[in-house]
Amino acid sequence: MRNNIYTLLLLLLFTSVNAQEYSKLISDAHQSYQAKDYKMSTDLYGKAFKIEDKNPSHLYNGACSSSLAGNTKNAFKWLNLSIEKGWTNLKHLKSDTDLENLHSKKEWKKTIEKLEKKLELIEANYDKPLQTELLTIFEEDQKYRIQMNETQKKFGQDSKEMQDLWKIANQKDSINLLKVKKILDEKGWVGKDKVGAQANSALFLVIQHSDLETQKKYLPMMKEAVTKGNASSSSLALLIDRIEIREGRKQIYGSQIGINPNTNTQYILPLIDPDNVDKRRTEVGLGSIADYIKNWNLIWDVEKYKSELPELEKLNK
Repeated sequence: MRNNIYTLLLLLLFTSVNAQEYSKLISDAHQSYQAKDYKMSTDLYGKAFKIEDKNPSHLYNGACSSSLAGNTKNAFKWLNLSIEKGWTNLKHLKSDTDLENLHSKKEWKKTIEKLEKKLELIEANYDKPLQTELLTIFEEDQKYRIQMNETQKKFGQDSKEMQDLWKIANQKDSINLLKVKKILDEKGWVGKDKVGAQANSALFLVIQHSDLETQKKYLPMMKEAVTKGNASSSSLALLIDRIEIREGRKQIYGSQIGINPNTNTQYILPLIDPDNVDKRRTEVGLGSIADYIKNWNLIWDVEKYKSELPELEKLNK
């Protein structure tokens, strides 16, 4: 029995180390892609996929880097594997300029046809009216938030333009919430197998942007949906973080960003066990916190964050 336990512990340790190495390689590959070093990005994706090749988005991104690097053999290999593993966004596939190098190859038509046939089988069981409704909700939820990024850069966070956008967004959120509550109460957390991935994600987005009591009400339903494959574990992590922060506790995955009123600078809201945040993020399918906070032009320094944490906690009270 001791030998069996020892073997199990070694296996768990090996799995954890591999997961961390995979996450780092994917992160480095993405950084190389952003730096337009597509050959390096392709090499890093290749190393990552030797550890694991299950994530359709990562495989698709690897195909993009390979295409841009002129490595069409790898590009088609990873693109087809991404389709096998669950990539279904045909519209994006056809319009993605990263893949233009593949369009003249005979394999391109075969790849498109492969995805089209797969979608025909998948969508045969879709609830089309519900999918259409959720896709409209998704568009309404994201439309004004996308505009906010540019508006904030141009006019500032406290500008009249931003206030006007928030007013419209809040009105849309209220309407969308009524619709989503009705869907959840009558049909439950409808999975992507019934409405598609994007329509399915609309359920989370609307709940994530709702009031605290609504979030708490539907949290158990979303947890159950994750266990059934009807919701994303990474989305659930974001909802959990938001609830934790709103109730005055520390977040778990580091997804919530605040503004320090004293310095008018952004920061990661109070976080439990900062040393192991990437381990927790990996477990739910999130990338490294260092990459995540680059969206706010922040740099992750765990020791500095831990030293500042007591003061950050005061800001959140």
